[in-house]
Amino acid sequence: MPPLVDAVPVAALLVLLATAYAHPRGRVEALVALVAAGATLATGILERDRIWDAVGELAPVVLFLATILVVADVCARAGVFDAAAQVVRSTSNGRPQRLLVGVFLLAALVTAVLSLDATVVLLTPVVITAAASAGMSSRPGAYACLRMANSASLLLPVSNLTNLLAMPHLDLTFGGFALVMAPVLAVVLVVEYALLRLHFRGELAAGSPPPAVAAEPLRPPALPLVVVAVMLVGFAALSPLGVEPCWVSGAAAVVLVVWARHRGLLTVRGAVLAAHPSFALFVLCLGVVVAALATGFLGDAVARLLPGSTSYGALLVVAAVATVLANLLTNLSATLLVVPLLAPLGTPAVLAALLGLNIGSGLTYTGSLANLLWRRGLARQGEKPSLREFHRVSLVATPITLFAAVTTLALVT
Repeated sequence: MPPLVDAVPVAALLVLLATAYAHPRGRVEALVALVAAGATLATGILERDRIWDAVGELAPVVLFLATILVVADVCARAGVFDAAAQVVRSTSNGRPQRLLVGVFLLAALVTAVLSLDATVVLLTPVVITAAASAGMSSRPGAYACLRMANSASLLLPVSNLTNLLAMPHLDLTFGGFALVMAPVLAVVLVVEYALLRLHFRGELAAGSPPPAVAAEPLRPPALPLVVVAVMLVGFAALSPLGVEPCWVSGAAAVVLVVWARHRGLLTVRGAVLAAHPSFALFVLCLGVVVAALATGFLGDAVARLLPGSTSYGALLVVAAVATVLANLLTNLSATLLVVPLLAPLGTPAVLAALLGLNIGSGLTYTGSLANLLWRRGLARQGEKPSLREFHRVSLVATPITLFAAVTTLALVT
């Protein structure tokens, strides 16, 4: 294949990544994505059948992303996150250590149920406000949200788009995935919490302010919580029947939008904006570009790096390669590239890759779009972290957590 033809999808991917990091207006994001995909298709690298395969594989994932973002947005508008943060704050009794425990577990729960984007975009600002109102440092809680957004996205297929993209290559149902990943997540939570306690020990040991006067408890409407619970049951019950999660989350989104509109919490336009349609289009176009790269030199280069077995050492290599690719290409692009190459090795290899793609993406800001969204959200609240601060946490926590996770996976599979 001529080198110039190979260069087009590489350039297209670089443009898409730069656009993702810059996070321009939705129209600009969509236009750039369409141009990048169009330029890639014009090279003829991808045959028509391969194009439809790539789009068909991504379409249910993109639909899930759009609908789960709507579900999370309605929950936020209904005050679910505010009420949860208030409970965490009140049960901390003015002690920073207890507040960190509560925020840590809440962030893990939100990530597992509503995906990592809900944690960084919707929960983190609430946590920062709760800590500030209690007279405590917001940094431990903010970093707990960031670490859990990546590391706690292991439990369910719906916790991260990387998991959903990998599901067709796994011989697991929704419940089977959760059963395998549950002990891995348990170890990850213990390690991440211990490392955060160690890193922020000075702020957590600082003198606590006197307890504030108890505020009137927030009581969010029951319907959003009921819908989310039913949605989770639907994921587990319908997965063995071959029903894609997007149809379940889509039904939940419709119910919540109708309810929120009736309550005056959301307009139709607001629901459309909550779904982030420009980003959905962006992901589809990214899939086309990465599919072109996978058929060319990059796919061959990555294939040579991957081991041919699922021994403990091989799983460590798989996780390491996935981590490097996630931080070079973002974890979404890396998933599209590396998971199909690992599928012939079976479930353990794909799950090891997911550990690198999820936990490993917390190594640098470029590993996950969630990292960039978290940083942008903190900046809007006047809490922008420095690069040094971020990497003091990530360069220590990520390798240790990833090693512990792969070790646990090797023991349970």
